[in-house]
Amino acid sequence: MHRRDSIPAKPEPGAAAITQLTLTVFRLNGMLLHWGDQVVEPLGLTSARWQMLGALALASTPLTAPQVGEAMGVTRQGAQKQLNLLLEQGLVAARPNPAHMRSPLYALTPQGRTLYQQADALGAAMADELASLIPVANARTAMRTLETMLRQLQIATLSSEVES
Repeated sequence: MHRRDSIPAKPEPGAAAITQLTLTVFRLNGMLLHWGDQVVEPLGLTSARWQMLGALALASTPLTAPQVGEAMGVTRQGAQKQLNLLLEQGLVAARPNPAHMRSPLYALTPQGRTLYQQADALGAAMADELASLIPVANARTAMRTLETMLRQLQIATLSSEVES
């Protein structure tokens, strides 16, 4: 995937479809963050903090801030900000990282694990409601399409970083 120097007057049908998909994903992302905020607000969490707790809960080992960011599709700085807030709340613990002294390893505390499990249960209940409105075949097709798009963008990003 290479950038073009000129913008075509009329986009190709495939490009127009990808543009519309991208815009829908942007709107969906905003709606998911709003939905997530509403789901976990009773627990004193935000979507961003729920996301960080989830990255740590799903990891088999403690993670650095860059690893949390990569797992959740956010910047290292964004992950670090939320991890610092979770650290202050006693929901995560920072441990020394023998591989990198300035990049600690983060893990859930028992309180953080309990809170994540509560948030996960609330999210699962809301997902059940939404799943009753979307046929499973449609959800699986959408997931495959979005995963393909994600992989292609990751490949394009890596190749452009290598070229620069």
